[in-house]
Amino acid sequence: MLEATGLMVFYENMLALNNINIKCGVNQIIGVFGANSAGKSTLMYTLSGIMQDIQKKEAMAGGERITLMGEIRYMGEDISGLKPSQRARKGIVLCPERRRIFNESSVLENLKIGGYLASSSEARDTLEYVFKIFPPLEKLKKRIGGFLSGGEQQMLAIGRALMAQPKILLLDEPLMGLSPLMQAELILATKGICDEMKLSIIITEQYARPVLPIVDYAYILENGSAVMEGSKQELMDNPDVRSAYFGIEES
Repeated sequence: MLEATGLMVFYENMLALNNINIKCGVNQIIGVFGANSAGKSTLMYTLSGIMQDIQKKEAMAGGERITLMGEIRYMGEDISGLKPSQRARKGIVLCPERRRIFNESSVLENLKIGGYLASSSEARDTLEYVFKIFPPLEKLKKRIGGFLSGGEQQMLAIGRALMAQPKILLLDEPLMGLSPLMQAELILATKGICDEMKLSIIITEQYARPVLPIVDYAYILENGSAVMEGSKQELMDNPDVRSAYFGIEES
């Protein structure tokens, strides 16, 4: 469904992504794990096309020179040159890290803004589904986004992304700063979204432990390079991965 090959991103003389190859099939959940500055957000920005926008803005402002290389294919089509809006219309939708909701708009307004690509019937059905999978949002639909808790804001950010009718949902560190209980609720919801909406998900996180149970396949990034990949069982069986990403020391 989505396949990236040879992705490379340079910030001036710094290599942010180094020859990354990643695949996501139909109705799959793909995990991408790595420490801070491993390249996770750069990868998501590159897949969604936002990195292309950042590159152009930096060039126009005479700022940092950004170089992009590699190929991204979606449904067999090379989309490497498409703008973020064009990719979104094809169904590649990013839910960025740190929520980035519209703090001065209500929950309902945030969700309606997310549905700008949807038909009226799609928006109505998806809104109903968002309230089903995230019940607190229905009770808080008139509340201003900036007054929500971190967990409620993350529910809203994912709900807003769903309103855009994704076929591939890119979730960039959705568990950041949340309690273990809220993390568990969001992971359960993520699995439900994949199964019920029949879409594919690529999810990045610093720690693999909460996410690994729901992924079909995973990649581990270090310093912009994919140093390991495999099924969840293959990664769990690796003692280095268990120590670095699960906090499990071998006895």
